[in-house]
Amino acid sequence: MAPGCRSTENTANEGMNPMTKESQNQKVATFAGGCFWCTESDFKKVPGVLKVVSGYTGGKKENPTYEEVCSGRTGHLEAVQIYYDPAEITYGQLLDIFWRHIDPTDEGGQFVDRGSQYRSAVFYHDEEQKGLAEKSRDALAKSAKFARPVATEILPLTTFYEAEDYHQDFYRKSPQRYRFYRSSSGRDSFLKKTWGDDKPKAAEPAAKSWSKPDEAALKRKLTPLQYEVTQKESTEPPFRNEYHDNKREGIYVDIVSGEPLFSSLDKYESGTGWPSFTKPLEPGNVVERTDKSLFMVRTEVRSRHGDSHLGHVFPDGPAPTGQRFCMNSAALRFIPKEDLHKEGYGEYLKLFEKP
Repeated sequence: MAPGCRSTENTANEGMNPMTKESQNQKVATFAGGCFWCTESDFKKVPGVLKVVSGYTGGKKENPTYEEVCSGRTGHLEAVQIYYDPAEITYGQLLDIFWRHIDPTDEGGQFVDRGSQYRSAVFYHDEEQKGLAEKSRDALAKSAKFARPVATEILPLTTFYEAEDYHQDFYRKSPQRYRFYRSSSGRDSFLKKTWGDDKPKAAEPAAKSWSKPDEAALKRKLTPLQYEVTQKESTEPPFRNEYHDNKREGIYVDIVSGEPLFSSLDKYESGTGWPSFTKPLEPGNVVERTDKSLFMVRTEVRSRHGDSHLGHVFPDGPAPTGQRFCMNSAALRFIPKEDLHKEGYGEYLKLFEKP
């Protein structure tokens, strides 16, 4: 096992994803920034990013496995492909974010991960991306931000191979393991020391308008479970979902449209195994409908702008409302209070101010 290689289960590779298609509503960027668990997690939090896929590129072997790439003998780099909406974020802004999440002066890897498979690179899809990447890199080099020269390569994209399924969304699938790796890798301490609180240009998104994407965009954006819950009125398993025991302060928004729905201040432990709230954060964003499925009469809860199935409301909640808004985690995205401003929900920070 090569230095820096992370131990994993043995699962088959998902296959290759060659040059990806672009359209007016979707563009693709490919970056290598060391551990793709971290790079994927960082870019998935950026407004305007529709999807991030972890994988391998830059090598010669067809359809490599993680173990083969990790050996350093295939020539591939761990990388991510970022699908983004150019109306919300530009390629230049993605580059700015990329530089602020890596050490661009490190020729031998990134942080604790050593070896050529962990070095940083920008893989351009066309001449326009190449020019923007070179200009951005040169500007960084002239900024005197680093004592050493910028070593990040700018290379043409060849074939991108999707990594094994267990690597996709790793920060969400294995949060404890991911947090331990991230905190011990040295990445965050380096970034804090280098950039402090200096935020990239894309960290302040434009004013949001809540809307439902088209069907193709939905299928790109949502996991299979999220799609089944929000679009097909399915119900996720109790207790085995992301937010049923989440105790952090913040708000919950529609996974489809982003419209604010609930606050952690109104969340309580109902014992049902699903996240439960006594009331909505924004009642205008919540629609109640009669549901006569499953041979019973219930009150379904949907989002107004995204038209997502969220869950149901029951009259057995605690005071002061007596209501239990029983929601599916798969229909929600949690935004912790410390990220509200950069995610474009800064107006809700006042909810968490201490007297």
